[in-house]
Amino acid sequence: MGKGKKMVLIGEPFSPVVKPTTIRTVLSLDVTRKWATHQLDVKNAFFTWRLAKYGVYASNASRAWYHCFATYLLSLGFMNSKSDSSLFIFHRDSEVAYLLLYVDDIILTCSFDTLRQKVNKLLSSEFAMKDLGSLSYFLGIAITRTLDTMFLCQQKYAREILARADMSSCKATSTPVDAKSKLSVVSGKHVTDPTSYRRFAGALQYLTITRPDLSYAVQQICLFMHDPREQHFQALKKIFRYNKGTLSYGLHFISSPAYGLVSYSDVDWGDNLISWSSKRQATVSRSSAEAEYRGVANVVAEAAWIRNLLLELHCSLPK
Repeated sequence: MGKGKKMVLIGEPFSPVVKPTTIRTVLSLDVTRKWATHQLDVKNAFFTWRLAKYGVYASNASRAWYHCFATYLLSLGFMNSKSDSSLFIFHRDSEVAYLLLYVDDIILTCSFDTLRQKVNKLLSSEFAMKDLGSLSYFLGIAITRTLDTMFLCQQKYAREILARADMSSCKATSTPVDAKSKLSVVSGKHVTDPTSYRRFAGALQYLTITRPDLSYAVQQICLFMHDPREQHFQALKKIFRYNKGTLSYGLHFISSPAYGLVSYSDVDWGDNLISWSSKRQATVSRSSAEAEYRGVANVVAEAAWIRNLLLELHCSLPK
């Protein structure tokens, strides 16, 4: 290394992946504000010469690439979000830009098209960057947009999962779970191919990015990934059959003039859904009332995080 040159050694596992809730929150705001949202792609993001230019030497290419890209964005006046390290925010008077990073795939949305063009030009001058145009397909999610609405759907990905499971021609069912039976940890025969079970369960987890109706059912089968039994595999196949009949389902965002954050616990949801969760509690509650309080506490914690995210996005939250 030359005299006075900084060297950064990075070896810890890391992947620059923006959180799904952050993506949904930004897209919901974009619909309301009617901002143009573009997708960018970086070519040769992990080239050694590019990383070396920033004095980064790493055994983990993803972490090194993130360090290089983040360093350049900060030099342009972007701020790194404290709520999500893969979200970058530019704010200067009326000019606002959000950049979401998912390894080398990027979502860029700006308050003015002139600002978007300026940011594109600066990024392209430093990295082999390509503007793919208006956001239409990102990470297996198809985005359909009108002036006042946006629809997110993973139909293509859902079909691919069914094909991999050899269930493209299966009979559809109206519900993703069997309400009459309860899955057991120990009863039943072990599955002959636990690796396939885990692979399909993981694939279904990714499908829940736009499918809150699958969250509980998928969470249930994921509880048994360490030791899957035949009954668990049957439960997984039931989710596939439900998926077959609901391929066109997805998330619908609408333009909403009033900003307000509404949270639900153990109930249904409303418009512009940006976050949800279905998981087993860490400890056994002594009563149903205690279980409800724990559920409410989880909702409050998530709402507090989203509130901080919105504040960083310079979005006032009156209630």
